Amino acid sequence: MVTVPRSVWHEPRPADAPPVGRPDWLLVGVFAAGVLVEGAARPGVTWRPLVTVLALALVPALLRRRHRPLVTALVGWGVAGVLSVLQVAAHDGDLGLYSMAAVLVLLYSLLRWGSGREVVVGTAFVAVVVALGMYAGSAGWADIFGGTVLLLLVIALAAVFRYRADLWLRQQREIRNQERVALARELHDTVAHHVSAIAVQAQAGGVVAGTQPERAAEILAAIESEASRTLAAMRSMVRVLREEEAVAYAPQPGVADLPALARADPTPAVEVSVDGSLSRLAPPVDAALYRLAQEALTNAVRHARSATRVGIDVRREGDAVTLRVSDDGRAEPGPAPKPGFGLLGMAERVQLLGGSFSAGPRPEGGWVVEAVLPVEAPA
Repeated sequence: MVTVPRSVWHEPRPADAPPVGRPDWLLVGVFAAGVLVEGAARPGVTWRPLVTVLALALVPALLRRRHRPLVTALVGWGVAGVLSVLQVAAHDGDLGLYSMAAVLVLLYSLLRWGSGREVVVGTAFVAVVVALGMYAGSAGWADIFGGTVLLLLVIALAAVFRYRADLWLRQQREIRNQERVALARELHDTVAHHVSAIAVQAQAGGVVAGTQPERAAEILAAIESEASRTLAAMRSMVRVLREEEAVAYAPQPGVADLPALARADPTPAVEVSVDGSLSRLAPPVDAALYRLAQEALTNAVRHARSATRVGIDVRREGDAVTLRVSDDGRAEPGPAPKPGFGLLGMAERVQLLGGSFSAGPRPEGGWVVEAVLPVEAPA
């Protein structure tokens, strides 16, 4: 995945804003009840009806603060600014309700869920309103210091929770990317195996088509069946790679499924030998053995020259299990070829499980792939 850097000004709003639920309605209900009680019972409030109505204007802002953080902050702190202007115009009396402290919640929401542009604009507006309020209330140095510390605490709290939420999202995204890489490998292993089998069968069909038509029909039927299995496996993997769709996950194939890779015909024949004491392997080791055998078989079918037999042998030796895949193909003259992506992927898979891997030509001809894995996967 390619990540395009953005400046703070164009930073998108976080996507973790939850929908309006019961806690929001409970908060708004408590706030509205507090405003009504304070507006009716608190003595010495100038322009009591107007102040109470303006304070109740914060109700919709509190409900929508997570989805429209800038708009709600401008509304809430705008109401606070209007009250400060009225207080300056009245010259005396107390126009502020203690319930108006709810605007701090709107400031928190702005910094928690607002985009970079919204945070800059909203914070500047809040700073102007705070300065106006301190001027209207003839605040002393102690009040200025205490108010500033309170605002900074709200800002710091919002920044901490925003950072934690962003970190959690990045971790989830990284986990999803790792899963997709693993699924891409599984897709490569599965599809490459089936396509290689189709190619071999098609070559055999071309050879016998002229002399044995009935045999060619059988080969074509095998090709059709193999192609259907390939499409089914590929569609299953692609569904997993799509975020929007819910997928029913099936168990991964393991050592118990290796006999399904055996076939007597067409050339090369595949023989599978599995030790009977491999019924309790760790799931990662069990799945890795199948994928390694499948990839090694695919490589043998593709690249082994004049091979008539491919042997897959799995044996347990103490606390380790050994997989050996060999063919009787004819070796190419000259230096050994460089390992391709298939061999590199197999080696990496084995190393991640704490095992050892080797691949190369046999002295008697052909190619052998050998992997030794611990029975229990490392933590």
